[in-house]
Amino acid sequence: MLTDPGACACLTKGGAHRCAPGSSCSKIPASAGLAGVGLLIAFLSTLAALYGRAPGLSMAEGNTLISVDYEIFGKVQGVFFRKHTQAEGKKLGLVGWVQNTDRGTVQGQLQGPVSKVRHMQEWLETSGSPKSHIDKANFNNEKVISKLDYSDFQIVK
Repeated sequence: MLTDPGACACLTKGGAHRCAPGSSCSKIPASAGLAGVGLLIAFLSTLAALYGRAPGLSMAEGNTLISVDYEIFGKVQGVFFRKHTQAEGKKLGLVGWVQNTDRGTVQGQLQGPVSKVRHMQEWLETSGSPKSHIDKANFNNEKVISKLDYSDFQIVK
C-alpha cells in the first residue's frame, strides 16, 4: 500500500501531532498527496482522449467509435488527393475508403475513435494534398458504431 507523502509520521490516531513545534511535517496537510493523485488522473484522462485507441477496438474498450461519410469538392482529382487521404487516415489509425466520383469530387467513409475522425474531418476540409484546392467538404450519415467495418484504409478505383 502506498503511503501519503504529505502525511505527518508523528500523527496520533486522534490526529494530534507529536512532532517538534515548527517542524516541516506539521505544515504539510495530509491531503496534499491526494491532490497530486487527482491531477495525475486528470492528466492521464486527457492523454487518452487526445490519442484515442488503436484500430479494431470496440466501445467496450473505452472509446466511442463513429462512422461518417464524406464528399470533398474543388480541385481534388489529378492532385494525389486519394493517396494523401489514405496516408493521413492510416497515420491517424482510421479505417475506411476513398474514391474519385464522376462528378469531379472525392468521396469516402471514415471510421474510428471520435477524436481521430474529427481530426481527419478538419484535414479533409482544410489541408488535403499539397496541389489540391478544397472548396467545400460535406459530412453526413454520422453514427456511433460498436465495431469497425474495415481493417484498413483503402483507395477504391
